[in-house]
Amino acid sequence: MARPKQEVRRISARTELCGIVLHPAGHTRSPAMHNAAFAEAGIDAVYLAFDVHPDQLEDALVAARALGVRQLAVSLPHKEAVLAHLDEVETCARAIGAVNTVTLRDGRLVGTNTDWIGAVHALERNVELAGARVIVLGAGGTARALVYGLVERGALVTVLNRTPERAQVLADDLGAVGAGPLRDLAQTPHEVLVNTTSVGLRTDDSPVPAADLLAESLVMDVVYDPEETRLLRDARTRGASTITGKWMLVYQAAEQFRDWTGREAPLDVMASAFDEAGGS
Repeated sequence: MARPKQEVRRISARTELCGIVLHPAGHTRSPAMHNAAFAEAGIDAVYLAFDVHPDQLEDALVAARALGVRQLAVSLPHKEAVLAHLDEVETCARAIGAVNTVTLRDGRLVGTNTDWIGAVHALERNVELAGARVIVLGAGGTARALVYGLVERGALVTVLNRTPERAQVLADDLGAVGAGPLRDLAQTPHEVLVNTTSVGLRTDDSPVPAADLLAESLVMDVVYDPEETRLLRDARTRGASTITGKWMLVYQAAEQFRDWTGREAPLDVMASAFDEAGGS
């Protein structure tokens, strides 16, 4: 099948520069989503991907400030390290311990975290979170963003992780009601299950046995490549509803757009761009 013809972007000295810093710079759908949003909104800006080695992060931010880069998304492995190089870090990012968005405001680099907003908006498409019993699998940076957002929305959160000690630290830090090893899944009542681990990323593995998944629950996998993960297939077979990792990424990108422009993002346009970028 022929690929759609790409629109030619005309860039001038007035074009605002935005982008994402990550390493290695593998396939990322962020440029496709943001450039589509800029085009739809009539904003003269371009969004690029920058491969930044961890040893070069400080230099990259100095360069970004000098060039007047208006906004940077921050991806792995920089989300925690970037905090040391910012002029200001918003409360949510400080509590989570990770920044995924840096915006230039009056010459100051201001860090925030939109991952938690993306996650809760994705879940709220399907469930009322206040009072819901939610299990979060994993205890890394993405898990911290999820737990922060879920607790903010009034959910009762239990963190399960391969290393239960890390789960307990996360639970204590952010106000989850419980923590334990992954094997506790089958014995822990819940309405919602969210996988934040990398298990299933470009593989056909699942972080938990299919037999431990509950019918009539809601299962979200933050892994988006492949969009149809083994966990989600197993969940539907067991009678659960599912949410793909696509929607967390789309909503967090939409919040980045709003944070910089002050305008609501064209969500449908960004979601379509996400889908189209999957084939590139």
